[in-house]
Amino acid sequence: MRRFAAILLAALAALWPALAAAQHGAKPEINSPFLVNPDVARWKKGFENEDREVYRKRNEILAATGVKAGMAVADVGAGTGLFTMLFARAVSPGGRVYAVDISRAFIEYIGERAKAEGLDNVTAILTKGTDTELPEASVDLVYTCDTYHHFEHPGETLLSIKRALKPGGRMVVIDFEKIPGETHQQRIDHTRADKQTAIREIEAAGFRFVEEKKLMRENYFLVFQRP
Repeated sequence: MRRFAAILLAALAALWPALAAAQHGAKPEINSPFLVNPDVARWKKGFENEDREVYRKRNEILAATGVKAGMAVADVGAGTGLFTMLFARAVSPGGRVYAVDISRAFIEYIGERAKAEGLDNVTAILTKGTDTELPEASVDLVYTCDTYHHFEHPGETLLSIKRALKPGGRMVVIDFEKIPGETHQQRIDHTRADKQTAIREIEAAGFRFVEEKKLMRENYFLVFQRP
Protein backbone atom coordinates (compact mmCIF):
# COMPACT_ATOMS: atom_id res chain seq x y z
CA MET A 1 0.00 0.00 0.00
CA ARG A 2 2.79 2.40 0.91
CA ARG A 3 4.59 1.56 -2.30
CA PHE A 4 1.43 2.31 -4.32
CA ALA A 5 0.99 5.62 -2.50
CA ALA A 6 4.59 6.55 -3.21
CA ILE A 7 4.17 5.75 -6.90
CA LEU A 8 0.95 7.79 -7.03
CA LEU A 9 2.60 10.77 -5.36
CA ALA A 10 5.55 10.57 -7.73
CA ALA A 11 3.21 10.51 -10.72
CA LEU A 12 1.27 13.52 -9.43
CA ALA A 13 4.51 15.38 -8.78
CA ALA A 14 5.61 14.75 -12.34
CA LEU A 15 2.29 15.97 -13.74
CA TRP A 16 1.86 18.92 -11.40
CA PRO A 17 3.85 21.52 -13.38
CA ALA A 18 1.78 20.93 -16.50
CA LEU A 19 -1.46 20.86 -14.49
CA ALA A 20 -0.50 24.11 -12.79
CA ALA A 21 0.20 25.71 -16.16
CA ALA A 22 -3.29 24.77 -17.29
CA GLN A 23 -4.81 26.96 -14.56
CA HIS A 24 -3.44 30.18 -16.03
CA GLY A 25 -4.76 30.17 -19.57
CA ALA A 26 -6.40 32.85 -21.67
CA LYS A 27 -9.89 34.06 -20.85
CA PRO A 28 -12.57 32.63 -23.16
CA GLU A 29 -13.52 36.11 -24.38
CA ILE A 30 -10.29 36.32 -26.35
CA ASN A 31 -11.51 33.57 -28.67
CA SER A 32 -15.17 34.55 -28.93
CA PRO A 33 -14.74 36.65 -32.11
CA PHE A 34 -13.61 33.55 -34.01
CA LEU A 35 -16.49 31.33 -32.95
CA VAL A 36 -19.71 33.11 -33.90
CA ASN A 37 -20.07 34.07 -37.57
CA PRO A 38 -16.62 35.61 -38.05
CA ASP A 39 -16.10 37.69 -41.17
CA VAL A 40 -13.44 35.49 -42.75
CA ALA A 41 -12.56 38.00 -45.47
CA ARG A 42 -11.96 40.69 -42.85
CA TRP A 43 -9.80 38.39 -40.72
CA LYS A 44 -7.82 37.29 -43.76
CA LYS A 45 -7.14 40.92 -44.61
CA GLY A 46 -5.93 41.48 -41.04
CA PHE A 47 -3.80 38.34 -40.91
CA GLU A 48 -2.28 38.60 -44.36
CA ASN A 49 -1.01 42.12 -44.93
CA GLU A 50 2.39 43.81 -44.97
CA ASP A 51 1.73 45.61 -41.67
CA ARG A 52 1.93 42.27 -39.87
CA GLU A 53 5.49 41.22 -39.14
CA VAL A 54 4.94 37.49 -39.51
CA TYR A 55 3.40 38.07 -42.93
CA ARG A 56 6.33 40.17 -44.11
CA LYS A 57 8.73 37.53 -42.79
CA ARG A 58 6.70 34.50 -43.88
CA ASN A 59 9.32 33.06 -46.21
CA GLU A 60 12.15 33.49 -43.70
CA ILE A 61 9.96 31.91 -41.02
CA LEU A 62 9.14 28.97 -43.26
CA ALA A 63 12.82 28.33 -43.95
CA ALA A 64 13.73 28.64 -40.27
CA THR A 65 11.26 25.91 -39.26
CA GLY A 66 13.38 23.37 -41.14
CA VAL A 67 10.37 21.99 -43.00
CA LYS A 68 11.22 19.50 -45.75
CA ALA A 69 9.48 17.44 -48.39
CA GLY A 70 7.77 14.37 -46.98
CA MET A 71 7.20 15.79 -43.50
CA ALA A 72 3.91 15.83 -41.61
CA VAL A 73 3.23 19.29 -40.16
CA ALA A 74 0.46 20.55 -37.87
CA ASP A 75 -0.42 24.24 -38.10
CA VAL A 76 -2.15 24.74 -34.75
CA GLY A 77 -4.23 27.89 -34.74
CA ALA A 78 -4.16 27.97 -38.52
CA GLY A 79 -6.45 30.99 -38.89
CA THR A 80 -7.15 31.67 -42.56
CA GLY A 81 -4.41 29.30 -43.67
CA LEU A 82 -1.48 31.56 -44.54
CA PHE A 83 1.17 29.17 -43.22
CA THR A 84 -0.91 26.07 -43.94
CA MET A 85 -0.60 26.78 -47.66
CA LEU A 86 3.11 27.58 -47.40
CA PHE A 87 3.76 24.35 -45.50
CA ALA A 88 1.63 22.33 -47.94
CA ARG A 89 3.88 23.37 -50.80
CA ALA A 90 7.06 22.90 -48.77
CA VAL A 91 6.27 19.31 -47.74
CA SER A 92 5.40 18.18 -51.26
CA PRO A 93 5.86 15.61 -52.54
CA GLY A 94 4.84 13.03 -49.99
CA GLY A 95 4.07 15.25 -47.01
CA ARG A 96 0.87 16.37 -45.32
CA VAL A 97 -0.29 19.41 -43.40
CA TYR A 98 -2.94 19.37 -40.68
CA ALA A 99 -4.65 22.74 -40.21
CA VAL A 100 -6.05 22.86 -36.67
CA ASP A 101 -8.37 25.61 -35.45
CA ILE A 102 -11.30 26.26 -33.13
CA SER A 103 -13.19 28.30 -35.74
CA ARG A 104 -15.49 26.31 -38.00
CA ALA A 105 -15.56 29.21 -40.46
CA PHE A 106 -11.77 29.25 -40.71
CA ILE A 107 -11.58 25.48 -41.12
CA GLU A 108 -14.16 25.52 -43.91
CA TYR A 109 -12.32 28.36 -45.60
CA ILE A 110 -8.98 26.53 -45.41
CA GLY A 111 -10.55 23.52 -47.11
CA GLU A 112 -11.88 25.73 -49.90
CA ARG A 113 -8.59 27.61 -50.19
CA ALA A 114 -6.51 24.45 -50.45
CA LYS A 115 -8.78 23.13 -53.19
CA ALA A 116 -8.65 26.44 -55.07
CA GLU A 117 -4.84 26.46 -54.87
CA GLY A 118 -4.60 22.87 -56.07
CA LEU A 119 -3.27 21.48 -52.79
CA ASP A 120 -4.52 17.97 -52.01
CA ASN A 121 -2.27 17.37 -48.98
CA VAL A 122 -4.15 19.56 -46.48
CA THR A 123 -6.39 18.10 -43.78
CA ALA A 124 -8.47 20.65 -41.86
CA ILE A 125 -9.37 19.74 -38.27
CA LEU A 126 -11.95 21.52 -36.13
CA THR A 127 -11.05 21.35 -32.44
CA LYS A 128 -12.49 22.59 -29.16
CA GLY A 129 -9.07 23.87 -28.13
CA THR A 130 -7.79 21.59 -25.40
CA ASP A 131 -7.28 18.64 -27.76
CA THR A 132 -5.75 19.07 -31.21
CA GLU A 133 -7.55 15.91 -32.38
CA LEU A 134 -4.30 14.81 -34.05
CA PRO A 135 -3.39 11.10 -34.09
CA GLU A 136 -0.71 10.01 -31.66
CA ALA A 137 2.89 10.32 -32.93
CA SER A 138 1.64 11.51 -36.31
CA VAL A 139 3.58 14.72 -37.02
CA ASP A 140 7.21 15.79 -37.34
CA LEU A 141 6.57 19.48 -36.67
CA VAL A 142 3.94 21.47 -34.82
CA TYR A 143 3.77 25.15 -35.71
CA THR A 144 1.82 27.78 -33.80
CA CYS A 145 1.98 31.44 -34.78
CA ASP A 146 0.52 34.25 -32.64
CA THR A 147 -1.74 31.61 -31.12
CA TYR A 148 -0.09 30.45 -27.90
CA HIS A 149 -1.54 33.38 -25.95
CA HIS A 150 -5.00 32.20 -27.07
CA PHE A 151 -4.68 28.81 -25.34
CA GLU A 152 -7.35 28.74 -22.63
CA HIS A 153 -5.90 25.57 -21.09
CA PRO A 154 -2.23 25.58 -22.10
CA GLY A 155 -1.28 22.56 -20.01
CA GLU A 156 -3.89 20.30 -21.61
CA THR A 157 -3.28 21.66 -25.09
CA LEU A 158 0.48 21.18 -24.78
CA LEU A 159 0.06 17.59 -23.65
CA SER A 160 -2.15 16.97 -26.69
CA ILE A 161 0.53 18.49 -28.93
CA LYS A 162 3.18 16.38 -27.26
CA ARG A 163 1.17 13.21 -27.91
CA ALA A 164 0.77 14.17 -31.57
CA LEU A 165 4.49 14.69 -32.13
CA LYS A 166 6.73 11.83 -33.10
CA PRO A 167 9.63 11.21 -30.65
CA GLY A 168 12.24 13.83 -31.47
CA GLY A 169 9.64 15.96 -33.25
CA ARG A 170 9.78 19.72 -32.87
CA MET A 171 7.37 22.48 -31.96
CA VAL A 172 7.84 26.06 -33.15
CA VAL A 173 6.11 28.76 -31.11
CA ILE A 174 5.92 32.28 -32.52
CA ASP A 175 4.14 34.87 -30.44
CA PHE A 176 4.18 38.52 -29.47
CA GLU A 177 7.00 40.02 -27.46
CA LYS A 178 5.93 41.98 -24.37
CA ILE A 179 8.58 44.66 -23.95
CA PRO A 180 7.64 47.53 -21.58
CA GLY A 181 8.23 50.88 -23.22
CA GLU A 182 8.41 49.33 -26.68
CA THR A 183 5.45 47.00 -27.18
CA HIS A 184 2.14 48.80 -27.61
CA GLN A 185 0.14 48.71 -24.37
CA GLN A 186 -2.91 47.24 -26.11
CA ARG A 187 -0.83 44.27 -27.24
CA ILE A 188 0.69 43.85 -23.77
CA ASP A 189 -2.82 43.74 -22.28
CA HIS A 190 -4.03 41.34 -24.99
CA THR A 191 -1.16 38.86 -24.75
CA ARG A 192 -1.43 36.57 -21.73
CA ALA A 193 2.08 35.16 -21.49
CA ASP A 194 5.44 36.75 -22.14
CA LYS A 195 8.30 34.78 -23.65
CA GLN A 196 9.74 33.48 -20.38
CA THR A 197 6.31 32.38 -19.15
CA ALA A 198 5.75 30.50 -22.40
CA ILE A 199 9.11 28.74 -22.06
CA ARG A 200 8.36 27.70 -18.46
CA GLU A 201 4.92 26.36 -19.34
CA ILE A 202 6.10 24.44 -22.37
CA GLU A 203 9.05 22.92 -20.51
CA ALA A 204 6.68 21.97 -17.68
CA ALA A 205 4.63 19.99 -20.19
CA GLY A 206 7.69 17.86 -20.94
CA PHE A 207 9.27 19.61 -23.91
CA ARG A 208 12.96 20.44 -24.20
CA PHE A 209 13.80 24.02 -25.12
CA VAL A 210 16.16 23.94 -28.11
CA GLU A 211 16.75 27.52 -29.19
CA GLU A 212 15.40 30.96 -29.95
CA LYS A 213 15.78 32.25 -33.49
CA LYS A 214 16.25 36.01 -33.79
CA LEU A 215 14.25 36.68 -36.93
CA MET A 216 11.84 39.36 -35.79
CA ARG A 217 11.45 42.31 -33.48
CA GLU A 218 7.76 42.21 -32.57
CA ASN A 219 7.55 38.42 -32.28
CA TYR A 220 9.75 35.77 -30.69
CA PHE A 221 10.52 32.45 -32.39
CA LEU A 222 11.08 29.51 -30.03
CA VAL A 223 11.94 25.92 -30.90
CA PHE A 224 11.13 22.98 -28.61
CA GLN A 225 11.57 19.24 -28.98
CA ARG A 226 9.62 16.25 -27.76
CA PRO A 227 12.15 13.90 -26.07
